[in-house]
Amino acid sequence: MSEITKDSVTRSRVNARKIAVTAIFTAMAVVLMYLEFNLPFVPPFLKFDFSELPVLIGSFALGPVYGIVIELLKNLIHLPVTATAGIGEMSNFITGSFYVFTAGKIYEKHRTRKGAIVSMLIATAVLALLAVPFNYFITLPLYGSVLNYSTEAIVGMSSAVNPLITDKTSLVLWAFLPFNLFKGLVIGFITFWVYKPISKLINSTYKKTR
Repeated sequence: MSEITKDSVTRSRVNARKIAVTAIFTAMAVVLMYLEFNLPFVPPFLKFDFSELPVLIGSFALGPVYGIVIELLKNLIHLPVTATAGIGEMSNFITGSFYVFTAGKIYEKHRTRKGAIVSMLIATAVLALLAVPFNYFITLPLYGSVLNYSTEAIVGMSSAVNPLITDKTSLVLWAFLPFNLFKGLVIGFITFWVYKPISKLINSTYKKTR
């Protein structure tokens, strides 16, 4: 077998492994997406789950593009059981992609413990800051036009659990912003401690293909 043929076979096997790992992380993310729960002082429609954990690990292990692919597949699979006409899934995909792509791209260039910490802190800031205008100008209006959930009704529901929320602006500042900050930090913290053993397992499968 020529060297070129050997290289092409190796690449094919590695790509097949990446697809398999992507499928595994997607399945984990889908399962975790169902295990959602409410947080104190956060409106009931903002439910926390750990589904970004395998997505972020996939972004670190396979690259930021794979992170977005896992994020997309996770939300597409969840669409048949959506309670938000797909608006929640769209929002989860876009904001989640901000997070995992930013973290994965930075870590791709700085593959150290410090690089991992910096990448997740920056990604959390990006997630929280970009989610504010996205929810203000896109998500909330869509809930009103598609599901007839007016912003006033959402604000009223939210103020019942957080008195700081009195209008649309305070809703995104005191609900969406802290929620996404908390989510990014928690997912990042867990990823920091579990990524290395998982990455060693993934890397060992790549070595077996060579």
